[in-house]
Amino acid sequence: MIKAHGYAAANPTAPLAPFTFERRDPGPHDIQMEILYCGVCHSDLHQIHDDWGGSIYPMVPGHEIIGRVVAVGTHVKTFKVGDIAGVGCMVDSCQHCDPCQHGLEQYCEEGATWTYNGRERDTGAPTHGGYSDVLVVKESFAVKVPPSLDLKAAAPLLCAGITTYSPLKHWQVGPGMTVGVVGLGGLGHMGVKFAHAMGARVVMITTSAAKGADATKIGADEVLVSTDPEAMARYKGKLDFILNTVPVGHDANPYMSLLKLDGTMVVVGLLTGLEPPLNGASLIFGRKSIAGSGIGGIAETQEMFDFCAEHGITCEVEVIPIQSINQAYERLVRNDVRYRFVIDMASLKAG
Repeated sequence: MIKAHGYAAANPTAPLAPFTFERRDPGPHDIQMEILYCGVCHSDLHQIHDDWGGSIYPMVPGHEIIGRVVAVGTHVKTFKVGDIAGVGCMVDSCQHCDPCQHGLEQYCEEGATWTYNGRERDTGAPTHGGYSDVLVVKESFAVKVPPSLDLKAAAPLLCAGITTYSPLKHWQVGPGMTVGVVGLGGLGHMGVKFAHAMGARVVMITTSAAKGADATKIGADEVLVSTDPEAMARYKGKLDFILNTVPVGHDANPYMSLLKLDGTMVVVGLLTGLEPPLNGASLIFGRKSIAGSGIGGIAETQEMFDFCAEHGITCEVEVIPIQSINQAYERLVRNDVRYRFVIDMASLKAG
């Protein structure tokens, strides 16, 4: 077994604190990574507080992991020592159900094995995430990170990036389309960057004019302030597609009115119900659709990284030491970050 050092939550109300635990030795199909950077996702905060139920303690969060390969199993073909690898939200799946066979491991019919707050499929042992110095993972659940990317700014691509890239690709966003992105946070700012790079005209939809000004710097062509009734009326029926990244319950009915005939709004950030419920007329008049999308499969995540290298896309990040993680969580609650915290795991060595 490999001794690992990280930060963990002991219970739902405890702050993250130093924690020593064990990782398995690399098997024939595994790679061992020295973790360099790990992004901080808002879901980390929900999981450690047991907001969604079923949390396993002690819990080492983190599923936006960039690291250097330091050892490979005897049957590993994709990676060699010295490569830079990325690991996102999942580390295993059944590999035989229909979604898994089609590269959609996140929708595994038996349930994917999550990078942290999950259980290993063979032993039932809890999984621990990237707020640590070392990770052992199957090579089939890691991606190669192009060397041209800024590694610290690439870490959030493994969740915030793929969560927005996947629906944009699935609904074939491209030139000639007008795309609305609702919310300019960790997810929304990546949606703007990707939609712009795919050739669409991008409308940033926000309640904050100040955030709208920031959005134009990263690829938005227009800004729509959703609290302005006249502006919303001008955009009625103008959008082909809406990527809704708002993470809390909200009224989606006004956004549906912005869609053209056969337009679709895809929800990627909402894990609670819409408030108030969606009006059926919002769907019926215009043959409109509302859908959801969750992260992406491993092959699509690799495709996204290659796309990012081609177009020079990374996340807007603020790098922090691991010792500041509890303060970062407090700021996260206040939305006081532009737009993603990333932990420099070298700080672990500072104690």
